[in-house]
Amino acid sequence: MSEPVRQYRFQPAPGACDLLLVRHGESAPAVEGQPFPTVGGHADPPLDPQGQDEGRRVAERLKGEEISAIYVTTLQRTQQTAAPLAAELGLEPRVEPELREVFLGEWEGGLLRIRAREQHPIAKEMFEKGDWGIIPGAEPREDFARRVRAGITRIAEAHPDQRVVAFVHGGVIGMVMHLACGSHPFAFVGAENGSINHIVVTEDRWIVRRFNDTGHLATDLDKPIQPLT
Repeated sequence: MSEPVRQYRFQPAPGACDLLLVRHGESAPAVEGQPFPTVGGHADPPLDPQGQDEGRRVAERLKGEEISAIYVTTLQRTQQTAAPLAAELGLEPRVEPELREVFLGEWEGGLLRIRAREQHPIAKEMFEKGDWGIIPGAEPREDFARRVRAGITRIAEAHPDQRVVAFVHGGVIGMVMHLACGSHPFAFVGAENGSINHIVVTEDRWIVRRFNDTGHLATDLDKPIQPLT
């Protein structure tokens, strides 16, 4: 009688990078006529107190993991969200500029949130077509995809057989998931602030393991989702 064979359990391939993508905590609210300051043209609001709490919850969730590196973007909301985990692990966050949020052209500075709430015709078309580039002056989908792929690839190549955490943005997470599974471009736009998203990057493909994990944010699940930058 042959030996019983148990069900397969996923194991990353040799040389793969185990990458956790954390969306930054909730940032300061947008007020029409009072645009956020910018860095390199991108809106750069600080975290709201709610977002600071989400950063602490992320740190509590991940502090027991074997994490080799922490990455952030050029924008302070990712850096502030990463700070509690970096302090717990004694790691200095590294900046990956290619994973900054999508450039929103004329709707930078917080205006996207306002126009989306108003159901502006351009916002409706943008969501239907899955292309931020519908906004006047915004980054075309192909350009955004190219730099997100470059940023993820650079991190993966630097960390074979390691687990890494990158604190990024909602649009970036949506693009990563789209590139990994070939979905509608906006199918995964909507990750919660402070959520954990998980891919395994191999030489051949990106494997989605987890999307929008909010177990550490359980008391906040009744909060309205804010899917945009």
